[in-house]
Amino acid sequence: MTPRDRRGGFPQSGHDDRRRTFPALEPLTGEEFASSWWGNAWVEALEDTALDAARLARGRAYAGRGHVDAITVTPGRVMAYVHGSRPRPYRTEIRLRTLTDDDWDDFLAAAAARPDHIAALLDKDVPHGLAAAVDLLPAPGDLIPDCSCPDDGYPCKHAAALCYQTARLLDEDPFVLFLMRGMGEREILAALSRRNATRSAAERTAAATATPMPTVPAHEALAARSLLLLPPPFPVPAHPGRPPAYPHSPGAPDPLALDLLATEAAARAHTLLATGTDPTAELSPWQDAVRLAAAHPGSGLTASTRALYRDLAAATDHSPTDLARAVAAWRQGGRAALDVLEEPWDPPAGPFDRARPALIAADFPHFRPWRNHLSTRSLQLRFGRDGLWYGYESDPDREDWWPRGTPDADPVGALTALLDR
Repeated sequence: MTPRDRRGGFPQSGHDDRRRTFPALEPLTGEEFASSWWGNAWVEALEDTALDAARLARGRAYAGRGHVDAITVTPGRVMAYVHGSRPRPYRTEIRLRTLTDDDWDDFLAAAAARPDHIAALLDKDVPHGLAAAVDLLPAPGDLIPDCSCPDDGYPCKHAAALCYQTARLLDEDPFVLFLMRGMGEREILAALSRRNATRSAAERTAAATATPMPTVPAHEALAARSLLLLPPPFPVPAHPGRPPAYPHSPGAPDPLALDLLATEAAARAHTLLATGTDPTAELSPWQDAVRLAAAHPGSGLTASTRALYRDLAAATDHSPTDLARAVAAWRQGGRAALDVLEEPWDPPAGPFDRARPALIAADFPHFRPWRNHLSTRSLQLRFGRDGLWYGYESDPDREDWWPRGTPDADPVGALTALLDR
C-alpha cells in the first residue's frame, strides 16, 4: 500500500515520491495559515512580493473559505484549481527554483553532522541552522505565480489563495518544502541512511583491523610436560564478539531483535568475565533504553532503527526526540553524562565558583550561571557530580540544548573541545 502522510498527500508512484497530491483542505476556522517559523516564512515571501494588498486580502479570504481544490506538488512547482466568481475554476500554479546537486550535498552533510537535526527532521521540524545551510526558504521574488484567469495582478487573488493554502501544508509537513526544492522525503532519508552506512562501515573496518586475540601454538600445547598444573587461562578479549547476520524469513523473529539480543548477551558476558559485575544491573528501564539505542549508530534513519527508537521511546513514555538527545549524552560520557543532562543540581562552593573567572581569563566572559549550568546564547557548560564539565550547544536563543564535545575537568578545556568540533 502506498504510504500516506499526515495531511493525506501521497506519491503517484510506488518508487518515486517527487509528485504528491493533497486533497482540498477544510475551510480555515482561525485567522493564521501557519504556526511554524518556516510556514510563516513562506507567507512573508508571498506578502513581500505582492503589488496589491487588496488582491492579497481577497486571496486570503478565498483560501479561508476553501476555494482551493486538491494541491499537487512537484519539484519547482505547486499547482491547484481555484474557484473564483465564474463557474469554471482557474488553473493556478506557483513556481520556485529547485536546489542544485551541490546545494543538496551541503544540506545532507549539515543534517548528517548533528543527531539533533536528524531527530528534528524525523519529528517534522526544521532547525534554523539546517535551513541556513542552503537557500531552503523562499525570499521575496522567489515565488513566481501563474494563473489562467484574466487578472494581471502580481499575484492574482487565485495565486494568493494557493500560496496561503500551501502554507498550511508546509506547517504540517516540512518535507513538502523539500519536495518543492527538488528532493522527496524518501530520497532525503535514503541519502542520509547511505551516509550513515558509510560511517558505520568505516567503524567496522577499524574494528576488524584491531590486534587479534593471543593464541597458543599447537606444538607448545602438545609438548610433553607435567599435567599437574593447568595452563593459564586465555586473556579476556579486548572486545566482545559480533553476532552472525540474521536473514529475514516469513514467520521468523525480527532480525533486528535477534541481532540486538545476541549483541547484548555478548557485551554483558564480556563485561562480566572481565570485571565480575553486570554492567546493566543498576540501570533503570529508561537508562537501559538509552544505552540500547546508543549502541546503534543509525540514529533512527533506517526502517529497522526507526522502529527501535520508536518502540524504546514509547515503552519508556518518552518521545523519539527525548531519546535521541539522551543517546547523544550517553555517547558523550555514559550514565554520568545522562545524569548531567537530566538532573540540574546546586554544586557546593569550589570548582564551579572558580569556573567563570577561568573562562573570563581565557577571553570567554559572557557565561551566565544557573544552578550547575554556565550558558551563553548558543553554548553551555554543565558541571557534573563527577567533577567534570560537559559541553552543550543550541541554536541561538532556542534553549534546545544538545550534548557536544568531550567532558573535561577544566571548563576551558571542555569549551575548547566544544568549539573545535
